[in-house]
Amino acid sequence: MASIYTHQDANRRRTWLLMTTFFVVVIGIGWAFSWVFGNPTILYAFVGFSVLMNIFSHWNSHKLVIAFSGAKLADEREYRELHNVVENLAITAGLPKPKVYIINDPAPNAFATGRDEKHAVVAATTGLLSILNRTELEGVIAHELSHIGNRDMLVSTIAVVLVGFVTLLSDFFLRFTLHGGGGDSRDGRVQLIMIVAGVALAILAPLVATLMQLAISRKREFLADASGALLTRYPEGLASALEKIGAYAQPMRKANHATAHLFLSNPFGKQGKSFGFVNKLFLTHPPMQERVRALRGDSVM
Repeated sequence: MASIYTHQDANRRRTWLLMTTFFVVVIGIGWAFSWVFGNPTILYAFVGFSVLMNIFSHWNSHKLVIAFSGAKLADEREYRELHNVVENLAITAGLPKPKVYIINDPAPNAFATGRDEKHAVVAATTGLLSILNRTELEGVIAHELSHIGNRDMLVSTIAVVLVGFVTLLSDFFLRFTLHGGGGDSRDGRVQLIMIVAGVALAILAPLVATLMQLAISRKREFLADASGALLTRYPEGLASALEKIGAYAQPMRKANHATAHLFLSNPFGKQGKSFGFVNKLFLTHPPMQERVRALRGDSVM
């Protein structure tokens, strides 16, 4: 029977397998396009632009997330218990204490962000603090610190780079083909095939890339749950917290699709009771029921 211990190893392997497969596919697509057009500069230009854009986003990611969420620095006197929990668990995890932020929102939620351990941020909503006891709060903070310790922000940034690369490359391929690019040597049938391929890639490539990114995000949540439970040595604390959080139906006031995957729970509200295969593909988070079952030692895979 699967447990939090086996999930931790399995999800780490699956995450990197997804990333490796995605990387190989993207490079293959890029090489094929540059070969078709006979110009490797095309590939270099788009890779360079995507990497530079996402490096900028990576270095400023925590500032952008804080701004989007409306988070404010948590006063140490007013939120003494939250600071104490973060500091104690950071020491246990061998991490520097991250900056602690508070979000004035009744929806129970939390997130961690930052480009590395020294620039990490942990934020919690006022709603989270109001419904959780200390043991449950420790489970949630341990989950967020696990994102930092597992270097999830780095993995997420790599995923964004790859998604941007596929989207830009497929868009370029479509535009170039529709405007008659590719040289005079191609006959009408080849040009038609190129147009069809361009349309298919422009539609499907960004979709597949986004689904891959969402799958990675869901695996990261299972891994952070497992790592957080190992940190506190009490999986039931986080499991109980997730049950309370999952029962809250209202969305956050400043829910944002760009940062939704960073939060402990879906910031757009209760996900519902039915999770078919197709619906799961488009979720930023695993269903709460599955996360709770995994923490309590039941198989969800």
